[in-house]
Amino acid sequence: MKQYLALLAVASAGLIYSDTVSAAETASETEKLKLSPVGTILLDGALYASPQKEEFPDGVAIPDVRLGVAASYGRWSAKIEAGYAYGKVLLKDVWMQYTFSPTDYIRAGLQMQQFGYQNSTAACMKPTMIEPISNTIFNEPHMIGVQWIHSADRYYTALAAHVEPRSASMITGRDEMTQQGYGVRTRLVGRPFHDEGRMLQVGFSGAFLTPQYSKRNGADEHDSFSFGANFPTKVTQVSALSATVDHAMNLWKLTPELMACYGRVALESQYFFMQVNRRQSLPAYRAYGAYASLRGIILGRDYTYNMGLAGIDTPRKGSLEAVACYNYTSLSDIGASILGGRVNDVSVGLNYYFNRYIIGKVRYSYTHAWDRPGMPRTDFNAFQVRLQMIF
Repeated sequence: MKQYLALLAVASAGLIYSDTVSAAETASETEKLKLSPVGTILLDGALYASPQKEEFPDGVAIPDVRLGVAASYGRWSAKIEAGYAYGKVLLKDVWMQYTFSPTDYIRAGLQMQQFGYQNSTAACMKPTMIEPISNTIFNEPHMIGVQWIHSADRYYTALAAHVEPRSASMITGRDEMTQQGYGVRTRLVGRPFHDEGRMLQVGFSGAFLTPQYSKRNGADEHDSFSFGANFPTKVTQVSALSATVDHAMNLWKLTPELMACYGRVALESQYFFMQVNRRQSLPAYRAYGAYASLRGIILGRDYTYNMGLAGIDTPRKGSLEAVACYNYTSLSDIGASILGGRVNDVSVGLNYYFNRYIIGKVRYSYTHAWDRPGMPRTDFNAFQVRLQMIF
C-alpha cells in the first residue's frame, strides 16, 4: 500500500500545477514559475519460442509506469519522477538544473549520467524497443551526481561525477551501506553536419569507477563489481548474462560511437570495452561488446537531429519506421577465470509514431546465450508488441 501511496503523491503534485502557475502570475515574464506533469506508460505483450520454453511463459505486462512533475523558473529547472515496475516504486529522475547559456547547463541530482550514444535517452525511447544488451551491461542506471553539458554547433561535451547506483536506494550507515563508491565519466562528440536527412556524428566516452556495494557475511565489503542483463524482453525476467568480479580495485571502460544518416536511412553503432583491475595480484578482468542498428523510415519524412541529446530525434507524427539490430556481448574472461556468458542477439522491428506522445512497436528477436557454467546453451525467440505513451 505504501508503494501505491508514494506513486499517487507524485501524480498529485503534477495535477495541481495549474493552480501554482496561477499564483505566480505576478512574477516577471522571465521568472514565472511553470509546472507541468510528466509520465510514461508501457503496455507489452509477448510470445516466446525456445527449447527451454518453461523458463519463458507467454504473457502481457505493464513493465513501467512513471509519474512526476517538471518545473522551471528563469534559468532554473527541476524534475521529480517516480516509477512503478515489477511490484516496486523507485525514484527515476530527481534533479535541479541551472542553465548558463543556450549551449551550457549544469544538472545535479538523480539522473542518467551520459556514457555513449544510447545513454542519452530513456530506455523506452530506443528504436529497437528493448535496448541492446551491451548497453545494459556496460552502462549504469540513474545515479546521484553532477553533470555539465556543453552543446555547441559542431561538438558536444558531457562531464559528470557521481556515486554508485545503490546510493539512491540504500542508507549510508552501520546497518546498510558503510561507504559509497564513486565515479567520473565524459562523453565527447563531434558532429560536422546535422541537417535534416544529412547527419554524421563520431563520439568517444570514457569512465572510471571505484568498487561498489557487496554484502558478504553480513558486512559491507565494498570490493567488487556485478554485471548482468536479462534476455531482451520486459514481460518475463530471465537472466542471460551474469558476472561478479571480487577483490576489485577500480574499473575503466570506454566506448566509441558512430551515427550516420542520409535521408530516411540511418546507422547507429557502439563498441564497449571494460577492464576491472584487481588486488592481491589477481589478473584483471576484461569484457566487451558491440551493436549496430540500421534504421529506415518507410512512411514519412527524413530523419531530423536533436542537438540537446546529440542524436537522431524522434520521427514525426505518422512515420512508420523499420529497424534491424545486431548485438554481441561477452562477460567471459578465461584469463581472469570468470565466465559470465556470451550472447548473440539479432532483432527486427517496426515502429509507428501515432503522434508526439504515443508510439506502437512490433519486434522479433533471436538470442543465443552460451559459455555459462552450469547452464545450458539457450536459444530464445521472442515476438513482442508494445503501446507506449510518454508525456
